[in-house]
Amino acid sequence: MKRRNFITTTSLNTLAVGLGISSLAQANTETKKNKRLSTSNMNETAVAICTWEFTKANATAGALLDQGYSALDAVIAGVAVEEENIKNTTVGKGGSPDREGNVTLDACVMDHTGNCGSVMCVENITNVAALARKVMEDTPHVIMVGKGAEELAITSGFNSEKLLTEESERAWKEWLKTSDYKPIINIENHDTIGMLGLDKEGNISGACTTSGLAYKMKGRVGDSPVIGSGLFIDNTIGGAAATGMGEEVIKTVGSFLIVELMRNGMTPQEACEEAVHRIVTSNPNHTNFQVAYIAINKKGETGCYCIHPGFKMMHYSNRENKPVIAGSFLKS
Repeated sequence: MKRRNFITTTSLNTLAVGLGISSLAQANTETKKNKRLSTSNMNETAVAICTWEFTKANATAGALLDQGYSALDAVIAGVAVEEENIKNTTVGKGGSPDREGNVTLDACVMDHTGNCGSVMCVENITNVAALARKVMEDTPHVIMVGKGAEELAITSGFNSEKLLTEESERAWKEWLKTSDYKPIINIENHDTIGMLGLDKEGNISGACTTSGLAYKMKGRVGDSPVIGSGLFIDNTIGGAAATGMGEEVIKTVGSFLIVELMRNGMTPQEACEEAVHRIVTSNPNHTNFQVAYIAINKKGETGCYCIHPGFKMMHYSNRENKPVIAGSFLKS
């Protein structure tokens, strides 16, 4: 099985302390990390982008890219910030449960070589993007689900912990009073963090992680862990990630579509807009849900677009981390 070179525990933990984050140190205990890139070819401007206004997560990834870490290392450490943020009820620990009261997490990763890994319906494990990397690098598989994925995590040194927080449990019990399931138009409620990184060697990787729709049916999986839908990378062209109503993204294989549109000459912005148009023209009920895309190409050019106004993308380059307000198909 193909293996990579890895960062030592000491150097990565030292970096985590310097950045003031716990997620990078945590991720190191759970996944093997690439060494910093060779300085002989570090002449590219590193770029990190992510869905929604996850400022700290994107800054974490950007700082690692600036210090010469690979795009894969950077995006996994970046999304881990939100996986560990219990105030975020749609990613990682503290995520909203399904109708049965169980928090289940989904994630996928894809690197610049075309390798990918995915986990679905995982309970009791917080850093599922790092676990998806385990699937990619340490097993002969691409996708692992449920108990099997959780067992892989435990045998790989991940911590098992309760993901349902007191706050999320109270909200779930309140919902049970009516059990009225209506997917919310996700304008300000953060749903999924998808992150794309372009490192200093010009390589692109991505990660996508979520707890899925609040109060979903048991066993429901959206687009986030589906390679080609929630995330897709082609290192010769670029990468894309999605957020919002996963069922609609899956129907058009949205992230793959965006990369193919870029392959055919579109800019990242044009490709994101076309991907949204594919959804709204095929679904007359598009006013009832949100879908948003982000994309990056090999030049470091980026784009973002959504159905409803209100979506933002974080953009990091040249040590500047700022939100970008996305254009939208609907104007109000």
